[in-house]
Order: sequence, then C-alpha cells, then structure tokens
Amino acid sequence: MTEISHRYPRVAEYLENEVGFEKWSRCHYPGLRYNITTTNMVESLNSIRIVAMAITAPLTPSRESEFRPRFAQSNGRHTLQLNPVTYHVKGGELEGVVDIFNKTCTCKEFDIDKLPCVHAIAAAHHAQVSVYSLVSPYYTKEYYALAYGETIYPVGSQSQWDVPNEVTTRVVLPREVKERNRGRPKTSRFPSVGEFRKRKNRCGKCGAYGHYKKKCNSQTGSTEGNQPTDVPV
Repeated sequence: MTEISHRYPRVAEYLENEVGFEKWSRCHYPGLRYNITTTNMVESLNSIRIVAMAITAPLTPSRESEFRPRFAQSNGRHTLQLNPVTYHVKGGELEGVVDIFNKTCTCKEFDIDKLPCVHAIAAAHHAQVSVYSLVSPYYTKEYYALAYGETIYPVGSQSQWDVPNEVTTRVVLPREVKERNRGRPKTSRFPSVGEFRKRKNRCGKCGAYGHYKKKCNSQTGSTEGNQPTDVPV
C-alpha cells in the first residue's frame, strides 16, 4: 500500500477511504474466501464431479500442487518448541511462531489460506504430527467430492423460471460509455518505469525504421548513417 500511495496517491486514497480494505484485500476480508472463485455452468460442474470422485491424493489437485513444494522449502529450518502446541521456526527470509492447535502462524499465510505454510510444516515434522491434519477440511478430496456429489440439473426454459417481482421490476441501466477520441486508437502501450524498449534499426538510405540499407526499396538517398537508433515514443 505504501508503494501505491507513493506512485498513485489518488488511487490509494480511493481504495483506503472510499472502498475499504475488506473489499479488495484478502487479509482484511471478514469471511473465509479460501482463494476459490468459479463461474462454471451446469455442464462443467457435472464434469468436475467425475474428476473429484477419481482423486487419489489427500487434497484437491490445485491445493496439492501448491502444497507439495512447501515440503522442500521447510527442510533445514530450525524448530524450537515453546510449549506443547507452540513452535518457533527459524531459517529462510522470515521466521514464524506456529500454533498447531489453533492452526495459526505469525506469518499469517497459514491463517488466511488455511493451508500449512513452511513454518507449520516444519513444526508438524518436529511434533511428529501429520501435516495433512492441519489442512482445512474444505481442501480435502472428501469435501471436494461432496460438493459435486449430487447431480446438478439444468434450470430449464426461461419461461418456467420463478423470478421474484423485485427482480423483474428492477431497472438496470447500461454502463456509461465515454466518447472515443478521434483518430486511430493506440495499439502499443506506454513502457513501464525501468522497462527496456526494444530497439529497431534505421535505414541509412531512406531514414525509415524497420529495415537495413541493403534491403531498402526507396529511390531517394539520405546522408544519415546506418547506425541503429531508438524509436521515438
């Protein structure tokens, strides 16, 4: 947020004072979002149900692929037991204090994702506790299969829908469309700060960019050299 305030102060003021952190930041959201969003239709849901029933790993495919690399990252970390359920894990760029009973860590990654961070994995190994027991049950293959366990039928014809009056009478206006500026729209974006802009060769015969003097078809000459120069922005 500090970087946004420095580069875009008006955007930072809008996000902080008008929108609120809980509307766009996962760590400030009051509920549990689990980093999962979907817009699939009925056909896709039924196909997912078949996939969920065939899973052999303890977790869902996406969470398993995210979880596995953390095992290697947790190796070599020094773990100190503070009390029967709390462990201090050192090593790496960030230390962490893990509570394996409440399933929390001071790095907050465990708290937000509900998936053990590298500190929690190291603490679980030290306590001889299964790391999968610390994972939220909503990430397990059992819950994944239950979510799509029942057949989901199509909603049928729109004429048979039972739509409340408050929805049918609601007036939805189209979004405001701003008039486009005259001329051909710009297709190339502006380079970011510190971004290297690829250089193009300039013809030493006609002065145009994009080709060499040997491949120039122009009949006019130029006194400029054929050294490559930057394209003017």
